Amino acid sequence: MTIEEKARRIITDIRKEESTDPSAIFHHMAMLDYVSIHGPEHHVLDGACLLTAYANAGGDIDLSESLERLLVQGLKMPGAMCGLWGICGAVASVGAALAVIDHTGPLSTDGSWGDHMAFTAEASRELGTINGPRCCKRDGLLALKHGRDYLNARGKVHLEFAGTVCAFSDRNEQCIGERCPFFPKKES
Repeated sequence: MTIEEKARRIITDIRKEESTDPSAIFHHMAMLDYVSIHGPEHHVLDGACLLTAYANAGGDIDLSESLERLLVQGLKMPGAMCGLWGICGAVASVGAALAVIDHTGPLSTDGSWGDHMAFTAEASRELGTINGPRCCKRDGLLALKHGRDYLNARGKVHLEFAGTVCAFSDRNEQCIGERCPFFPKKES
C-alpha cells in the first residue's frame, strides 16, 4: 500500500471516531494494520486526530473539508523529516491542523500565524529535549498533547488527553524506554 493509499484510508476511517480525546483517536487508529510503527502516514494521521477530536467536541469546522485540506498538506511532507529537515512531521501535521481550524495562511495578521509558530517551537523543543532516535508514536502523542493544550487554552473547545501510556513500545525496535514520557512505567 502506498503512502497516499494509507493516508486516504486514514481520512476515511477516522470519520468513524467519536472521541473528544485526540490521543484516544490516535491510539485506535495507529493500531490499524495499515498504519506502520513509523512512517509518513503519520503526517496525515496526527493532524487528522486533532481535527476529528475538535469537530467531535463541537469545534466550528466542516470535518470532511478539513480532513481533505490536511490530506493535501500531509502528503507534501516527506518521510524522515525529523532527521533530515530538523522538524518532526507529527508537529508539522498538528500545526497544519491548527492552520485549518484557525483559517491561517501565510498572510494572516490575526495572531494565529505567530501562535502556530510558537506551538511548533514549543513541541519541537520538548522533542529535542527527549532526543532521538525518532518514534512516530511518541512524537505524535507529544504533538497532540501540545495541540490539545493550544486549543484548550484558547477556549475554542475542551479536549481530553488520556494517552499518557504508550501501547506501541514492544513493537518499536528503537524505543528509548524510560526516556520517553509515554513509556509504560513498571510496577515495583
